[in-house]
Amino acid sequence: MTTRQLDVERGDMNDLPPVEDAAARLVADLTFDAIPEDALTGARRLMQDQLGLQVGCEALPWSRAVVELARSRHAPGRARTVVHGDRMSPGDAAFVNGTLGHSFEYDDAHRASSSHPGSCVVSAALAIGEEDDLTLREVLLGIVAGYETYTRIGVLAAPELLERGNHPHAQLAPFGAAAVVAKMRNYDAEQTLHALSIAMSHSAGTTEYTSAGGSVKRLHAGIGTRNGILAAEMAAAGITGPASFLTGSKGYLACFAGRATGDDAAEAFSPDRTFEITRLWIKPYCCCGCNHAYLDAARTLSGRAEDIEAVELGIQAGADVVVGNRNAHAWAPQTIEQLQYSLPFQVALALTGHGNGYSTHHAYLDGRLKLTDDSDVAGVARRITIVPKPELDSGYPGKWVGDITVTYTDGTRESAFVDNPQGTAENPISQDDLDAKFRDLTVERLGAERSEELLRAIVTGDPSQPAAALVDRLVL
Repeated sequence: MTTRQLDVERGDMNDLPPVEDAAARLVADLTFDAIPEDALTGARRLMQDQLGLQVGCEALPWSRAVVELARSRHAPGRARTVVHGDRMSPGDAAFVNGTLGHSFEYDDAHRASSSHPGSCVVSAALAIGEEDDLTLREVLLGIVAGYETYTRIGVLAAPELLERGNHPHAQLAPFGAAAVVAKMRNYDAEQTLHALSIAMSHSAGTTEYTSAGGSVKRLHAGIGTRNGILAAEMAAAGITGPASFLTGSKGYLACFAGRATGDDAAEAFSPDRTFEITRLWIKPYCCCGCNHAYLDAARTLSGRAEDIEAVELGIQAGADVVVGNRNAHAWAPQTIEQLQYSLPFQVALALTGHGNGYSTHHAYLDGRLKLTDDSDVAGVARRITIVPKPELDSGYPGKWVGDITVTYTDGTRESAFVDNPQGTAENPISQDDLDAKFRDLTVERLGAERSEELLRAIVTGDPSQPAAALVDRLVL
């Protein structure tokens, strides 16, 4: 153990690695009044999208399996699961709710870190809020603290984290959840540092599911969120972690991103930077975000699917790992996970007019949509070639772009390029469209009246209302 580590364990916070010190202080020093208005708006929009998804995706088969598992093994507590209202510990409730929110590739995204913070930070904040009898104001503060920690660490690890085959959401969720707990339970900077450091020991998960499938991917949010809450509780109990958990020679960035980071990276955690939650991406399509720009581009083309001779898709390195050539089942998906991560089939769904939304993927899941070799979708997918283009990486860092050229049987060509797909901060969906997505997800389960009550409570609810009052509206 180094002298520096001993000093931290004895309570001396004056000799810390600058990056880790800045990360801990961002959380410990954040106050509700210091959060910019656009960041609070982002937090409410995030909560609206995420809670709609938790309700709407509760009936999926893997979601039901998680609910039953938690019922059989949970620790006691006051936090509730959505829809069913089972009371359990915050970690167990967030495990369920976080899983539901990330269970159908329809949840929010953060472009620069290639991640999905919402299912983590919203489920953790509401669980702690209900367990500790806190208000919506404190829940929103926790959401922002968790989101900023999660995404700012993610930006430091990008793009290598994803390019090396890691699943950023699975690995970043423990940091985000630990920050939520540290903020909402008023940890000081020392306890916060240890909570984040211990969270690193829970970082795990790769993107092999994009090739081989497996519903465990749906649980990555819940697993990471539960473990992040546990990490923070360990810190409160006196467990400590290495001070240089991010920047050490065997720290997170070296091991998972494969490169060192200097002290100047502390600027990433400056409270004066633009809050990452203002860059929220709300998904209009029910598939991996790496596909979305291509789908926007495909929708601008003429709709002559029967006349297509060839389609060329230019792709970035990270996207090629997840949805392209390095995805073993990109041209022959056999499961819902493989379909949602298949760029050729997602583009073919768009070009043939089937669409890429919630209902389309449900139709595939329950067998109403067949994608057999003789289907129109498979026929177009076979004509697609994916070409890595390094200039797209260098020209559009922190973005997933879509580059598509279609050649028709008569020799004519159409091309389209999209760098800011629908739902991103640069091309945001309207509040009306977000409300429509929310209703589509919740009305069938809650009924129209209760759906509208929940929507109002999220969008315009008094910050002084108890967190439990909001959860009341999520439970049948």
